[in-house]
Amino acid sequence: MQAVAVEGGKGAPAEALRLVTAPRPAPGPGQILIRVRAAGLNRADTMQRKGFYPPPPGVPATLGLEVAGEVAAPAGRWKAGDRVCALLGGGGYAEYAVVDARHALPIPEDMDFVQAAALPETVLTVFANVFEHAGLKAGETLMVHGATSGIGTTAIQMAKAAGARVIGTARGAAKARAARELGCDLAIDSTAEDFAAVVKAAGGCDVVLDMVGGDYFAKNLDVLKTGGRIVHVAAQAGGEVTLNINKLMMKRAVVTGSTLRPRDADEKARITRAVEEKVWPWVRSGLVRPPVDRTFPLAEAGKAHALMESGDFVGKLILVA
Repeated sequence: MQAVAVEGGKGAPAEALRLVTAPRPAPGPGQILIRVRAAGLNRADTMQRKGFYPPPPGVPATLGLEVAGEVAAPAGRWKAGDRVCALLGGGGYAEYAVVDARHALPIPEDMDFVQAAALPETVLTVFANVFEHAGLKAGETLMVHGATSGIGTTAIQMAKAAGARVIGTARGAAKARAARELGCDLAIDSTAEDFAAVVKAAGGCDVVLDMVGGDYFAKNLDVLKTGGRIVHVAAQAGGEVTLNINKLMMKRAVVTGSTLRPRDADEKARITRAVEEKVWPWVRSGLVRPPVDRTFPLAEAGKAHALMESGDFVGKLILVA
């Protein structure tokens, strides 16, 4: 089969991605083999390419955390030919991938493989962090930083489907406009406005989904309502923050965060089941359909990574196998 490999060591640039011939993976007990038709890109992929996010033990070194395609070797509930999308520990940038059968989800009939490949990593991440850890409820206000990213666009749609109010921050007027079009009740251009001042004037927020870190942390705490929650899924501006313990106590705030990839197979299966029960009805109805900005063939994975690192896109980037 064809797969994408990283040539070079730590710090490899986007152009180090090359299409190679690799052995087709063989599914183990409880695993399905998927004929991959599309694979989603995530920032974790660019980190792994550079050597900063190695795959967990036993996981393929090939990049790729989410795919959509047809079941080629069945297991569990799945039959040969079933259309599925799935969360992977790795191995998605290839024509075939293996995955725990419990980590796959059925693709709605009206959805193509490209759109489906945009779902698993982002939907499970948002569900686990915003809805489970932070406990977002209908009528509350969620603030999403990086509102036009894959995670951000998914969080906007899921929060609105759940009956929450959404505030989004994005870099640039065009991205703020895109966030409004995706459903944000208030969208802030963080390059032109102090988002903390704007959010405080708008009444604050109950939950913050942050993938920036750094100096955003103090502002997040400042705009949080009493009993509010801050959840971190990345730290693109730095993992070191300054915490005012007195303000944390006065607001009875909760600060948390998580990663998805290192969780064990049983925990990922539990989250997948919960997503199918609680989120998949929104997906089927069209309420949750993260935008796909652009697609690339596997051979142009390097161009896709370069675009991801530029930030000049809205929603998801997808490789087509």
